[in-house]
Amino acid sequence: MFASSNSPIKTTSYKVILPFYAYAAVSFFIAALLVFINPSIFQAHHFHPHTLAITHIMALGWGTMMILGASHQLFPVIIEGKLYSNFLAYLSFFSAGIGIPLLIYSFYIFQFGSTAQLGGILINVAVLSYLINFWISIAQVKTPSIHAIFVFSSVLWLLLTTFFGLLLLYNFTMDVFSESSVHYLSLHAHLGVIGWFLLMVMGVGSRLIPMFLISKYENKKMLNWIYLLINAGLIAFIILFIYFPNPSYYLFPIGLIGAAILIFGKFLKRCHKQRIRKKVDGQVRLSLLSVLFNFIPIVIIALAITLFYENTHKELILLYGFMIFFGWITAIIMGMTFKTLPFIVWNKVYSSIAGIAKTPNPKELFSDKIYLINTLIYLMGIAVFIVGILVSNIVLLTIGASLLLIAAFLYNLNLFKVIFHKRRINDRRTR
Repeated sequence: MFASSNSPIKTTSYKVILPFYAYAAVSFFIAALLVFINPSIFQAHHFHPHTLAITHIMALGWGTMMILGASHQLFPVIIEGKLYSNFLAYLSFFSAGIGIPLLIYSFYIFQFGSTAQLGGILINVAVLSYLINFWISIAQVKTPSIHAIFVFSSVLWLLLTTFFGLLLLYNFTMDVFSESSVHYLSLHAHLGVIGWFLLMVMGVGSRLIPMFLISKYENKKMLNWIYLLINAGLIAFIILFIYFPNPSYYLFPIGLIGAAILIFGKFLKRCHKQRIRKKVDGQVRLSLLSVLFNFIPIVIIALAITLFYENTHKELILLYGFMIFFGWITAIIMGMTFKTLPFIVWNKVYSSIAGIAKTPNPKELFSDKIYLINTLIYLMGIAVFIVGILVSNIVLLTIGASLLLIAAFLYNLNLFKVIFHKRRINDRRTR
């Protein structure tokens, strides 16, 4: 996956990357724990202090921190160059690492004063540092690939999302906008979910998954269409939200984004069909399954608009958010973690003795058994929790939350097993 020691592409230091992985994993466990402690919030309105806190832990602490960490390692692969600055990467980590808990705590106690605002400012500093780092890195490349354009555009959308979110925080205590902050939550959320997560995942996924499958399939035209449809859909949503706030009109941007997901699924299907590696491991299968999870929120929101129009059932809104963060985003991260992290740690531990002594394969750094059990429990937890939301049953919600908490624990167990891996070799000369 990553460049070899003889490659002109210089990989990013593990010291930059591993803290992001660890932070994200712990955030996932904390979010699952809060869901387990507060399952009844999924029977209440979506604008609930604890729901807001959990949503932002999943969006920022889990999804964003994991992507920031992984993408620092993937920059050299995507742009075929080196990362500009480790300092900016560290600045991004520490700013976000401090800002996220401040913001989450403020949401949890439902106070939007100086603590929340400081958290929001630090998160914006983190995103700006990340953007500058990638911007300068990509500027050193003569012809950026379509994957690099996906990633750079997604970071621009992330900065817009976090800056708009900061303004919404100030709007709770002063008149920044003409409407209350609650009015703009849908806009804020979709800037992040579509502009940041969806664009980034498709840009990186269209590069990595063919590599993992060892597939030579390429289709730049298809990727260009995906890029245009996602951005057109998001821009259309923004315009409609501001100037024509009629829910039925939102079917147009939903259709554009749904078409992009369909094309992306077709792209991956062709990659899978033309692969050289016939046996597909569990990590890649879970990542491919996440594409199916992409469709579930699209179907939910389309049903909410067409069937219920303005009287949307709260269960559908809660299910929509749950499937985005605990379904789609979590599935792809759980799949990709153990395709990327073992290589990073293997390079850290064994690259200096590669060829001198017999070393384990990167895939041997984590437990396949734990991963399989983790995946099964996670999928069962998702299924039970979905039913619990739809029928508003606290017993099913509690069972589903328990399974998700166990899945988060097993994920952390396996991840930290990799991070703290110690050298294992048999050749005495290298001990």
